[in-house]
Amino acid sequence: MKKAICIFLVLMSSSGLFAQNVNMDSGIVVKVTIHKDYRIGLLEKVQFDMAKTASRYTSGYRLFVLKSNNREYAMKVRSYLLQNFPEEKVIMTYQAPFIKMKFGDFEDKSEAERIRNLILKGGVVTGNVYIVPDTIELKPERKAKDEQ
Repeated sequence: MKKAICIFLVLMSSSGLFAQNVNMDSGIVVKVTIHKDYRIGLLEKVQFDMAKTASRYTSGYRLFVLKSNNREYAMKVRSYLLQNFPEEKVIMTYQAPFIKMKFGDFEDKSEAERIRNLILKGGVVTGNVYIVPDTIELKPERKAKDEQ
């Protein structure tokens, strides 16, 4: 019985080897039609947009201006920064019980140092202002300058 099964399996597997008969005729022209799924185009667009967005961010510096639990004082510092430096942005976060404030997007440490000195001369911030490395967003005019 085992011999019969083995012979049967060998015959069945060997017949599959001759299933495709290839004729090597060089005169035959083969036409291939590709049907593209529309979702591939959507995926390309999403990947392009993600790459474009990712190029807006780089490593740089921000100023750590404030860590306080006094909301009125934090708002006073925030308004001072926005009035005197309207081109920079203020990032406020709340981690109970403190309000933390970071300021600006600086590519160069020297630029951050210059703004730090101006803030300290203003006298609104009573503590020290620290320069911290962070991921910053490139401003559109700077990005346009870099591409040219």
